[in-house]
Amino acid sequence: MGAITLWGRTAGLLLLCCWSATAGAGLFDDEEARKAILDLRQRVDAVRLVAEQGNSRAREAGEENAALRRSLLELQSQIETLRAETATLRGLNEQLARDLAELQRKQKDITQGVNDRLRQFEPVKVALDGREFMADPAEKRDFEAALAVFRKGEFAAAQPAFLDFLRRYAQSGYTPAALFWLGNAQYATRDYKEAMINFRALVAREPDHLRSPEAVLSIANCQVELKDTRAARKTLEDLIKAYPQSEAAVAAKDRLTRLK
Repeated sequence: MGAITLWGRTAGLLLLCCWSATAGAGLFDDEEARKAILDLRQRVDAVRLVAEQGNSRAREAGEENAALRRSLLELQSQIETLRAETATLRGLNEQLARDLAELQRKQKDITQGVNDRLRQFEPVKVALDGREFMADPAEKRDFEAALAVFRKGEFAAAQPAFLDFLRRYAQSGYTPAALFWLGNAQYATRDYKEAMINFRALVAREPDHLRSPEAVLSIANCQVELKDTRAARKTLEDLIKAYPQSEAAVAAKDRLTRLK
């Protein structure tokens, strides 16, 4: 805009000079007039060229400014887009972190649950009648359940409980104790013959077992109840010889004196 104004002012001055030159044409000859006109035209053309160049540069500067504005707007738009995407990614990362923490907690709970369930089936060390052995949790539970029935005085109900235990856990470390308490339950219900079978099974299976001397004494008691005194005396004598230091041997000696 400034270049256009400058060119207009310059052109006006040149025209004024041209009019002045025309008015005084009589003062110059034709050759000088032509030179003056040519010189004036060259000046006008030079001014016009400068003005056009200024306009061209102004337009170029305007276009450059417009392009720069567009670039800045696009850059700003890209920055806003990146900010939005960053916020979205941050939110996703936070959600993923929460999901991962929840997954780890559930995995820990599942692992703990599995370990607890597996622990229910893992053998445990048991100490009974002076011996230690490994037993499955179910095995331990079933024996203790049968023994609890016996201790409540429910001798008839205790018998099938011990029989079922012996059937299910034939190789159990509880077997000698199960035979012993089964025989006692049968003795309590006056099933002396079956009681003797189980007492003898205990002695044959585990002659060094803590309950074996008592089992032999119980066999003698069953024989006494069955009025088989001679067999009872023989059993008591065998008990004294086999287990001389046992409490059952002391009881056997007392019983022998009363059987005479």
